Amino acid sequence: MNKEWSAHLSTVIAGIILLFILGLVLGEVAWVMLAGNLIYLGWTLRQTFRLHQWLNHSDESLDTPESYGLWGDLFDNIHKLQKHHKDAQRKLQTMLNRVQESTNALNDAVVITDANGAMDWWNQAAERMLGFKTHIDHGQLIYNLLRDPVFKTYFDSKSYKSPLELASPARPHIILRFHITLFGEDDRLIIAQDISRIHQLERMRKDFVSNVSHEMRTPLTVISGYLETLQDHSDELPRKWQRAVSTMRQQAHRMERLITDLLLLAKLETTDHKPQDKASTLKILLDDIRRDAQEFSADKQHNIRLIGQGDDALMGDEPQLRSALSNIIFNAVKYTPANGDIDIHWWSDSKGVHIAVRDNGIGIDPVHLPRLTERFYRADPSRHKETGGSGLGLAIVKHVMLNHGGTLEVHSEPNIGSEFICHFPLKRLVPEAPRAKEA
Repeated sequence: MNKEWSAHLSTVIAGIILLFILGLVLGEVAWVMLAGNLIYLGWTLRQTFRLHQWLNHSDESLDTPESYGLWGDLFDNIHKLQKHHKDAQRKLQTMLNRVQESTNALNDAVVITDANGAMDWWNQAAERMLGFKTHIDHGQLIYNLLRDPVFKTYFDSKSYKSPLELASPARPHIILRFHITLFGEDDRLIIAQDISRIHQLERMRKDFVSNVSHEMRTPLTVISGYLETLQDHSDELPRKWQRAVSTMRQQAHRMERLITDLLLLAKLETTDHKPQDKASTLKILLDDIRRDAQEFSADKQHNIRLIGQGDDALMGDEPQLRSALSNIIFNAVKYTPANGDIDIHWWSDSKGVHIAVRDNGIGIDPVHLPRLTERFYRADPSRHKETGGSGLGLAIVKHVMLNHGGTLEVHSEPNIGSEFICHFPLKRLVPEAPRAKEA
């Protein structure tokens, strides 16, 4: 570019010198210079008009204006820029078409919105599953079309670690799972998956477990009753049958506990089950469970301590809370050697209410911690044979915490001990529990 500019500058200077010489020859330097400048100005204005006309009609593929010198180079360079721009635009359009075709081929609904929720684009599956209409809903706020308040809260939260499940607004019998991803300046990429089949299978599984558990309870109660009667009169039985009756009674009792846990877990997993919230004084609730755990400890003589102060109460479903905390504390008794220490500690702070159960028992290998709350998951099956655990206790704890908007935190090291901490949101704290009036 420097060489071209130097050549153009040299041409202009040469022209000025020629005009000056011509003016000297004619004896009219000023008039010749003025005339030359006017001619050059007129030619420049004409080239400017041609450039303006060409740029305004460039979409009609007009031929590039012919010129020379500085204007010729200017026309050629603009033409090259236009060509590169059209090639890049054509490639981008081709890529955009492929992206749109591929997303339209998806069975999942895909929606793109801006930071405010205005819809910029969606695929065909979104029209089918969410009821969006092309050219009508463009620019509409997505939560004005998905009118469930839960979706609006989820959309505004900007916390999308867990997906949201809702019924389709266009087809209520379809259950959708929404995943939202932030990109750009808080723009959203929303993907909705049809999980109706999975939801139906899960409901069938829950109904099956619940129905079978109910059906098994009656015959098992009858069997347990007869076995208990036989055990009460074991001295009248032949010696070889006494141990068999005792073993059958123990296993029947274990099956009863398993069925009870299955029914409770099925109840907790029911989405339409609402906790019956009331204020439960933590000191009273935990002390009741501590006394039960001390009786359960029996000859092992565990040192079970309650650490906490004040009459703070927790707003929640007391039977659920009692079940969850009992499972954690009784597990500590089961897996802590005789004369071991078990501390039950509760406190509240700006983050919420916390209940921790710490023991110095056999501990759990960290590899098992991520799956510890799964149903029937056993970190060490041999230990459960000894303790008679159902494998459902921590699954019950997990669902109780979910029903109360809380989380379960677990720390454990083999041969050192374990700590289970229940975190409840601050909104469930009742600073001063009402004291019962004396009769």
